[in-house]
Amino acid sequence: MAGRGRVRPPAVWSIPVGIYHPGSSVLHRLPVGAKLVALLVTTSMLVLLRSGAVVLAGALIVVAGYALARIPPRLALAQAWPLRWFVLILIPTQAWLAGWQTAAVVVGTMLITVLLAGLVTLTTRTADLLAWTDRALGRLPGGAMISLILVLAIRAIAVLSVLLQQAHEARMARGMQWSARALVTPVVIRSIGYAHGLGEALMARGLDDDAPDPPAAGRGRRVRRG
Repeated sequence: MAGRGRVRPPAVWSIPVGIYHPGSSVLHRLPVGAKLVALLVTTSMLVLLRSGAVVLAGALIVVAGYALARIPPRLALAQAWPLRWFVLILIPTQAWLAGWQTAAVVVGTMLITVLLAGLVTLTTRTADLLAWTDRALGRLPGGAMISLILVLAIRAIAVLSVLLQQAHEARMARGMQWSARALVTPVVIRSIGYAHGLGEALMARGLDDDAPDPPAAGRGRRVRRG
């Protein structure tokens, strides 16, 4: 009976990717700019040097970073889980074209980059990340719009993760765990509803590029009266 009351942990594929994980570690307290610069430097070295030793050093940094931030292993694995099919295809392809060492370097570089980016988002509040982006891009043309796009993108990822989890739980409750239609159909329908509501909200705030310009139309009517 006790086993029936136990709450099963969520499947790895259903864990939201890049959602802030609360904590008080050193990485959580680091300034946003410092984490982004470290991410840029590390990924640049991985891409430019392209050696097994550098990939190994990057892997050690990933392990140390997730351990220092006290990120649960399932949450860490979830950051790279969406790439599983791509990795399974890329490894033999690269091994056949350029050898196993090159395949290991290419795939390792990609996974380490994704995991490091995930570590930054896991240890950085969305509000802090967007505030830093807004300050950094505030002087550029369209900086406010870029910040808005980032907000919408991050929010969309969280919404889709929740919709997937809810559809999966509903499918399991109906005994249809192997039905792709029972998973995809409600997610697509609810995603369209979310996008429609979001579009209406943006239009209500004057962010519709296709809307006519009321002042210009008003001026045209006044000229015709005269």
